[in-house]
Amino acid sequence: MKIALTYSTKTGLRKEFGKRFVGDVEDEDIPPDLFAEGDDLRTINAIIEALQSNHYEVVGLESDDEVYYRLEKLRPDLVFNIAEGLFGDWRESYIPMICERLGLAYTGSSPLTLGICLNKARCKEILSYYQIPNPPFQVIYPGQMDFALNFDLPAIVKPIAEGSSKGIFNDSVVTTLAEAQAVVERTINKYSEPVIIEKFLTGREFTVAVFGNGNNLEILPIISMDYSQLPPGAHAFYSYEAKWVWDRPEKPLQIFECPAQISPALEQAIKAVVSRTFQIMQIRDWARIDLRLDEQEIPNILEINPLPGILPDPKDNSCFPKAARTAGYSYSAMLQRVVELAAMRCGVLK
Repeated sequence: MKIALTYSTKTGLRKEFGKRFVGDVEDEDIPPDLFAEGDDLRTINAIIEALQSNHYEVVGLESDDEVYYRLEKLRPDLVFNIAEGLFGDWRESYIPMICERLGLAYTGSSPLTLGICLNKARCKEILSYYQIPNPPFQVIYPGQMDFALNFDLPAIVKPIAEGSSKGIFNDSVVTTLAEAQAVVERTINKYSEPVIIEKFLTGREFTVAVFGNGNNLEILPIISMDYSQLPPGAHAFYSYEAKWVWDRPEKPLQIFECPAQISPALEQAIKAVVSRTFQIMQIRDWARIDLRLDEQEIPNILEINPLPGILPDPKDNSCFPKAARTAGYSYSAMLQRVVELAAMRCGVLK
């Protein structure tokens, strides 16, 4: 089988940014987290080597302006997609849309599912319609700063369509109206997109990795977070600082427990809401879903990640590989599982 690995490097995302803002933006005006979702060459090479170890012919392709023509010429049996893109809530849908246009099989969810899951407001609206618990929220658009004065605090302010904790800093948790107004204004100005303000739940937090399609799901060992390991004064959540600044390979934060030490009842409740979310959002092949308990100990959906991060080094604390390792998967076996699921779903298994 010939596989094309499509990805977005940090260098590629910087080039994409440069084409959009030719000469208009100084480096000091670029948010330091803007390219956080770009993969480095270590991750890309690790994925290529892992796929090759499973006896696939693998070609790596940057997800740039030329990728359509490269895929059209290459005509791989399967596209293994991890490309994130940079602009808009459709950016993770770029490669899947190309694959749909070219009639190519690809891993992961459809363009529609990827776009909805990236747009936090649209995602939460669908979850709410299906009565899947998620924290109360409000969308705030540029130029419309008159959000509800009675919104429950503490709350957290997030850009509406970012991942990898982009735009979600330690001070994104607000406890007063003045703090909320300041952080909302700063976030809108910095990322040029709407934000959501969401009730900050104070219960335990979990993340759950899932393989599968439809009703046939494999839920990997649940990961819990112990935020008492964060620096003094840090808010108890997985901020940009916690993910990328305080947690370093040379000194990893010991905040993850896998499998989570929880009661059978809570494990069952988490798996039930994860399974229903996976199915309602029509996720395909794999995803990682983040949850937090509310005051009644009910698991609430925080984020859905249908393009989960898969850093290969255990010291990087990448959660999907962490859960897979606990379940007995090597890195190459984890990727092989995704290939098999996508190939079977698309009818191209060879």
